[in-house]
Amino acid sequence: MTKLRIGTRDSKLALYQARLVETELRTAFPSLETEIKEIKTLGDIKFREDISRMGGKGVFVKEIEESLLSGEIDIAVHSMKDMPSVIPDGLVIGSVLKREDSRDVFISRDGRTLEQLCGEGRVGTGSIRRKAQLLLRFPRLEIVPIRGNIDTRLKKISLENLDGIVLAAAGLNRLGLSERIAQHFAHDYMVPAPCQGIIAIECRKNEMETRDLLYTITHAETETVAAFERSFLKTFGGDCQIPLGCYAEVRLGKVSAISVFINTEKKIVSRNRWECDAEKVSSEGSLMARNLMERVESLG
Repeated sequence: MTKLRIGTRDSKLALYQARLVETELRTAFPSLETEIKEIKTLGDIKFREDISRMGGKGVFVKEIEESLLSGEIDIAVHSMKDMPSVIPDGLVIGSVLKREDSRDVFISRDGRTLEQLCGEGRVGTGSIRRKAQLLLRFPRLEIVPIRGNIDTRLKKISLENLDGIVLAAAGLNRLGLSERIAQHFAHDYMVPAPCQGIIAIECRKNEMETRDLLYTITHAETETVAAFERSFLKTFGGDCQIPLGCYAEVRLGKVSAISVFINTEKKIVSRNRWECDAEKVSSEGSLMARNLMERVESLG
């Protein structure tokens, strides 16, 4: 291999993540040459449109995966929570890096938490999952839909006269903006999106040399929880934007997980907790999803 071409979206966060992968690979293989290629996705081009109307999660990865399949790039770097639960034939997730902080956070105009705002005010988020969980706790909030990269969303606090916005901690931490965080939400306070905080590296399934390279930088514990959460997502069918959350972690060789689904019309919340052996994550993630679906059906 003469040069490894790394495909990524062109946002500041996406480029940071691609460079992080590049650094990991070049640390492991000092003689490896790399090149980062920026690719615009439909989700980036139509940044004002509702994601669910454009086809859900795939709007941030489709064009990058097409470049990977065509041979224009050798690997693709994604925020794993943006990836559909089923990837195209011929591609595979070759590696994941160590998970960043997976929690959601509140960035407020004046440093106050939601509790200090007495659960009132204008809060921005483009996520149906975050909106549903916020309104369960604070029904008097006005949720304002916002989209765009992190810098754009932060600017909207003043531009749209918001009291604050909800974002993922991982992106703020990676861009050195963690001082803006007023409040971290515990995982059971606001259950994250499946695979939030995980960087995934996708490659062609038949390129064994590339897969061997990527295997050397894989974080085993993150790979385990990612397999559980993606199995959960695939079984539940949450690729389109729905109020669904799932988070798993490894404790003493066991996987412990929580999940939530909210029926926003009937204002019914369904939760469950799960524990399993780390070797059974794919099947157990699917079982947890079925268990949650049964709860949803029994309450609906």
